[in-house]
Amino acid sequence: MDHKDTREGMGRRYFLGIAALLGLGGTGFAISRSGSADARPKRKFAITKTDAQWRRQLTASEYRILRQAGTERPYSSKLNKEKRKGIYICAGCALPLYSSRTKFESGTGWPSFYAPLKNAIGTSTDYKIGVPRTEVHCRRCGGHLGHVFNDGPKPTGKRYCMNGVAMDFRPG
Repeated sequence: MDHKDTREGMGRRYFLGIAALLGLGGTGFAISRSGSADARPKRKFAITKTDAQWRRQLTASEYRILRQAGTERPYSSKLNKEKRKGIYICAGCALPLYSSRTKFESGTGWPSFYAPLKNAIGTSTDYKIGVPRTEVHCRRCGGHLGHVFNDGPKPTGKRYCMNGVAMDFRPG
């Protein structure tokens, strides 16, 4: 075998390796996006609705975030700049989720809190970006709210990084 044959063989292997990686990546993307329109955890929640009912109730943005586990663009939510005292509630079922007392400026572009209200949220493991993250959802309707990270301020050290579209604000 001469040098040219070795290069051609390596070229084919390289090409096939890249194609396989792209194929697996595409498969992973397809798996994460496939299935039912409702990408929420498959658990029993106190409030359950059909996909059609959620679509009628929610705006297109709310549906994409709450029911399909989407993410809004950073700095796009009016709640990111909300400074008044009050309660942040689920946009899907109005369950109180976070107090303004626990809100802080994280610099991420999403409303962030260091603690939820008692019995407000649930969590699950999310692998959508290829590494495990802790997804946060509404305890009552299962709507996707965002993720929690271990880089927040005291007293909890947690950063509940929420999609503003997933919540409404009640001043008070």
